[in-house]
Amino acid sequence: MIGWLIYQKKDAEENLSYIEWFQAEAKKQQIELILFYREELAVGVSHKAYEIYINGYAQPLPDFIVNRSIEPVLQDFFHTCHIPIFNDGETARIANHKALTHLELSKLNIPMLPTFFIHGRALPNKLPLPYPVMIKAVSGRGGKEVYFIDYDTSWKEFRRHATNQEYIVQSTNVQLGKDVRVFVIGREIIAAVLRYNKNDFRANFKLGGKAIPYTLSQEDRQMIDRITNRFQFGLVGIDFLMNHDGKLLFNEIEDVAGSRILSEVTDINLLEKYIHFIKKHVRDKRAK
Repeated sequence: MIGWLIYQKKDAEENLSYIEWFQAEAKKQQIELILFYREELAVGVSHKAYEIYINGYAQPLPDFIVNRSIEPVLQDFFHTCHIPIFNDGETARIANHKALTHLELSKLNIPMLPTFFIHGRALPNKLPLPYPVMIKAVSGRGGKEVYFIDYDTSWKEFRRHATNQEYIVQSTNVQLGKDVRVFVIGREIIAAVLRYNKNDFRANFKLGGKAIPYTLSQEDRQMIDRITNRFQFGLVGIDFLMNHDGKLLFNEIEDVAGSRILSEVTDINLLEKYIHFIKKHVRDKRAK
């Protein structure tokens, strides 16, 4: 079995050890996982046919693709070519747009903070929530493009520098600097970790956060099951904030989820499990 692993070149260079681990785990399960940079790839429709080129040369199609370039249209293209793609286009499209994620999960009655949707080219004079608030770019990742607005002056300053993109505005009535990441493969909850940062309102590992294993309650698991039953996940991280009573409130779905934080606090081999899931999925699809 042959698979492609697609990254933008810059992201691949930053995640080289993860990529090598991914390839090694695939090899253990008799899978050749080939890394391609998104910049090497050209796909499209020509003469009513779907065409795929790597560095200008047509390629034999792989058995599956793991796309970590955050490009939902690419996922949709490969799906149209009947190539199993992880994660699928719908997951990538919704998970990588915070407003769409909150809107979709509100339909499932998932508890979340009051959340409003605004755009950088038409910002309101007055925010719809009392200060302080968090403002997040809908496509931001890793705690980047997240802003803490605590009074009118900082809101006016944000308005002057906001870019032409979409944002969400949320209440800060939670335990700041703390969140829970739940690792999911398919519809299986693999593990959860509590991330915390005493020096920042964001708990992200890359921003200096720490982590410990976290035990989900039965109520938590039932809530997460509602989310996993809605999507066709491959591997994702589902993040939750915590209110002052310790209850989980949905925050976001990480489409391109890493596993460094899980490896730091458990002996779970997430990529071994993910490769096994992919292999079974591809074989089941062939058998149909």
